[in-house]
Amino acid sequence: AARSVLCPVCDAEVALPPGGVGQLTPDYLAPSRGGAAAGCDLCVDGAAARRCLTCGADLCLFCCQAHRRQKKTASHAVTELENTKDCSQAGKPLFCPSHPTEELRLFCEQCDQPVCRDCVVDRHRQHPYDFTGNVIHRHGDALRELLKSTQQHMGTLEDVLGQIDDMGSAVRSRAEAVATEICLFASGYVKAIEAHRDRLLKQLEDLKVQKENLLHLQKAQLQQLLLDMRTGVGFTERLLTSGSDLEILITKGVVASRLAKLNSVAYNTHPSVDDGIQFSPQERAGQCCGYEVLGAILNKVVDPARCTLHGEDLHSAHQNQLTGFTLLCNDTMGERMGRGGEAVRVTITHKDKRDCAVKPTVCDNGDGTYHISYTPEEPGLYAVCIYVKGQHVQGSPFTLMVKNKFREHRGVFHCCTFCSSGGQKAARCACGGTMPGGYQGCGHGHKGHPGCPHWSCCGQVKESSECLGGPPSDTSQRSLLRTVAL
Repeated sequence: AARSVLCPVCDAEVALPPGGVGQLTPDYLAPSRGGAAAGCDLCVDGAAARRCLTCGADLCLFCCQAHRRQKKTASHAVTELENTKDCSQAGKPLFCPSHPTEELRLFCEQCDQPVCRDCVVDRHRQHPYDFTGNVIHRHGDALRELLKSTQQHMGTLEDVLGQIDDMGSAVRSRAEAVATEICLFASGYVKAIEAHRDRLLKQLEDLKVQKENLLHLQKAQLQQLLLDMRTGVGFTERLLTSGSDLEILITKGVVASRLAKLNSVAYNTHPSVDDGIQFSPQERAGQCCGYEVLGAILNKVVDPARCTLHGEDLHSAHQNQLTGFTLLCNDTMGERMGRGGEAVRVTITHKDKRDCAVKPTVCDNGDGTYHISYTPEEPGLYAVCIYVKGQHVQGSPFTLMVKNKFREHRGVFHCCTFCSSGGQKAARCACGGTMPGGYQGCGHGHKGHPGCPHWSCCGQVKESSECLGGPPSDTSQRSLLRTVAL
């Protein structure tokens, strides 16, 4: 079974390599964080004050003088240690673990790791590779993109935490306002009302504490996520600004994995509760100390399982035709909420075409009902999901069949003049035709519907109905205006 260890700095879980702890990616920036002075690489006893840029050795003042006196090293470039890139291992050659005498100067693209010359002709034979200086820009840019994405999440988290603080203040302010309202209402009821007032205040306090606890829990979770992101971002920034090319390449796998994992964490961008606390002075509250009392705290909670859908035809619609239905929200007792403000979300997606979806419009009527309207552009079978506070309502999800474009009527909708006039000779039809000699049929090629409004093109008696007749030809069009003699 695969084993893993936890990073003591960022608490990230890291898979343990087959070779054990010794093969974990080292933190090359750790010496710079510690702030301890590096020792001389030659005499070991002295503190390093300068560095030879040619051979990469840290030297104390005494060894530096000796370094310049020797013929082989007299031409080496030596600089003050403070002027180097950092106080860690930057600038020093890093040697291959498999070939200790060979420096890691190449990068194997296939294995995604630095290698030496011997590795290229041995285990990495025929693998694509390049010098570390040629590939550092591409891998460094990838880390910078992850860093930028994480920083954007940090900004969002900070905004959400600010909203949570504001909502906490709003909950407390609202609770205080309701408490004042309750006290004013209860002042006229002597001892019984005072007892009732105390009971209401206790309920209000419990409700406030409940909401604050939920906000505190959400805040703690988001603060921990923000802290983890800050740790990851801080380390990545130090790596990119203070680390050498090789150090970045060696460490970038662990860093990228950590940042990608942090970026994938889902979190709510809004406070988990609202300040929906209300006081109703006319609500019957039973007896208190033997007296009938009024006044109760209203905190109805919508129950998605008890919310219902209403509409003439929920399961069918026509292409390019505006269609809609109504959502009725109820509480846990099945009673109507009577107020709006719920988080209603509707999705309408094509079952065969994944990239085809209908964008619905949700209208809050403010009385516990919500009208959902939509206009499908593609015919076919759709899946409709209605969520309240992230949960399916009763009857959701359901299937919707969108038929081809609605066939409109070509004729006139009217109550035939001949029918309603009793067959008067001088009567004129709404379509302009006349029938001398009296009534027999409506003059449109069918029997007619005496006394009932109907479409002259197909005889449908409902004005909003779909035309059941086919597309009329020129001949049938002319017949609509035909005058018939008895």
